Amino acid sequence: MGKVSIYLNFQGKTEEAFNFYKTIFKTEFIGKIMYNKDVPIQEGMPPFPESEQNKVMHVCLPILGGTHLMATDMLESMGHKVIIGNNTSINLEPDSKEETDRLFNLLSEGATEIQPMQDMFWGDYWGCCLDKFGIRWMFNYTYPQK
Repeated sequence: MGKVSIYLNFQGKTEEAFNFYKTIFKTEFIGKIMYNKDVPIQEGMPPFPESEQNKVMHVCLPILGGTHLMATDMLESMGHKVIIGNNTSINLEPDSKEETDRLFNLLSEGATEIQPMQDMFWGDYWGCCLDKFGIRWMFNYTYPQK
């Protein structure tokens, strides 16, 4: 069954914020916190600066009613800066790659800041866009386990 979650961006405060949220919701992280130093360097990708090695690449915390709160630290080395409007995304996790593509194609019509759908190093099919109304959408399809 498809899922919807909330994805937050912080400027270096993800771990602090999520340790706080963990105490409030009395839940545990799903998996471990992934840091930039844990990311395998892709061909053509420069290594993260030392100052960003311990920044959070991804964290996931269940909150209420099956909803997951997820987040990352935005990276100054990549020109990222948190502002109202880019600090929250709606993350869609459809049941099929076809449905993921359908939703991406429709929501990205007239969109800006489009990251096309592609297979990612963590094993999922991922993309995002800022739709024509200024809402940021992320799309994440997890391939079935073989």
